[in-house]
Amino acid sequence: MPGVTPGKWVRIWQERLPDVPLELLQTTVGEAPGLLRDGGADAGFVRLPVDRTDLSAIPLYTETTVVVVPKDHLVAAADEVTVEDLADDIVLHPLDDPLDWEELPGKPAFERPATTADAVELVAAGIGVLVVPQSLARLHHRRDLTYRPITGAPQSQVALSWREDATTDLVEDFIGIVRGRTVNSSRGRRPEPDRQAKDKRPEKGGGTRQKPAGAGSRTGGARTQSKAGGGRTARGGTGGAKGAKGGPKGTTAKRGRPRRSS
Repeated sequence: MPGVTPGKWVRIWQERLPDVPLELLQTTVGEAPGLLRDGGADAGFVRLPVDRTDLSAIPLYTETTVVVVPKDHLVAAADEVTVEDLADDIVLHPLDDPLDWEELPGKPAFERPATTADAVELVAAGIGVLVVPQSLARLHHRRDLTYRPITGAPQSQVALSWREDATTDLVEDFIGIVRGRTVNSSRGRRPEPDRQAKDKRPEKGGGTRQKPAGAGSRTGGARTQSKAGGGRTARGGTGGAKGAKGGPKGTTAKRGRPRRSS
């Protein structure tokens, strides 16, 4: 939806799942929930609140609310303003306004603009001012306009949403990426979980498995080596007698030249 910049998450997806294409769809605040319900998208960024009857949603962050004004407006001279500072201004209220107002500040406009983009054009024409999430102010930036943080106004919360009955493995992968999970996160999907669990399972008796002498030159690791009794190596096996060199005394017979009889 407008205001969300998913570039970072898309790059991580391409790194982790290069064989699975990720297609981005542009939508509006009002259309996003319907697109998810109809299966037009597997997951999407929405502004809360959304109807969670059939949609799951994970809140991600809350945006700063700002007021967009012409550069020569009195508000431009301040670092921060309040809703009371707009009492004498016409405050535009577009039909796609993502902010949940209990009571609009300032004076109402003659009619409501259809979109936020239309409202920005009216601000540039000197018709009024506009209160929006900061990401929308950046999205519709113009050189003749500026914006300042405003207190006392509602804030917009961005969430990742998907259809509850369509929580696939790939959706779970995308959720993990957006939430900052690493590849090896315990909450993310990992390849061959049974094998990893088997490799990490301790031996019976609670002892720590010791790597036998010479195991570094063998294949199969310590698991295969531990089957040999007393640390001995079978002649002709992987690693041979050389692998046992340096092991405990008595594990193999010492061989040398026969002495000459005097």
